[in-house]
Amino acid sequence: MSILKRTQQWATFARTWHIYDCTWQNPFDSAKVVKNHLMGLHKPIYHPMNDCGDHVVLINTGEIALPGDEWIKRVYFHHTGYPGGASWTLAWQLHEKDPTMVMKKAVYAAMKGNLQRRHTMQRLHLFPDDKVPEEILGNVTSQIKQTRVVPKRLDHIDKETLENFPAIMDYPKDYVLR
Repeated sequence: MSILKRTQQWATFARTWHIYDCTWQNPFDSAKVVKNHLMGLHKPIYHPMNDCGDHVVLINTGEIALPGDEWIKRVYFHHTGYPGGASWTLAWQLHEKDPTMVMKKAVYAAMKGNLQRRHTMQRLHLFPDDKVPEEILGNVTSQIKQTRVVPKRLDHIDKETLENFPAIMDYPKDYVLR
């Protein structure tokens, strides 16, 4: 095998590192995208018996957005293994205790049917904010596109842009909003 072919094969089977920003993202939609990279479904060499998945770094997991009233209606189950060890925790309580846990459970549930999902989950790196250690950030080579567009808040737009924004109509000076 020539050196060129050998290098091409190494690059094909190499584990790459991806980063995904969870700010204002639905964890269940994001989990489907993250699952594809963790399991290697995005690679042409994927096979269910082949472990060719990549590492994924999730940042800002403390800023996720559940749809509707999922924060108060979604319940997570946990059992200690002892008699009477069953407990149910609401999503907002779980997120308050550990801001990475809702996203971790969403990705774990998205990989249903994967016999190696506990092993695969070891390649998932979760951070509640954007502070990632340098040794992990140095490995990242690509970014996964967010599933939702994050709107820019009005208090983050400079005053000059707001003042020069075209008005739909000019209100009279004596106009009172009821």
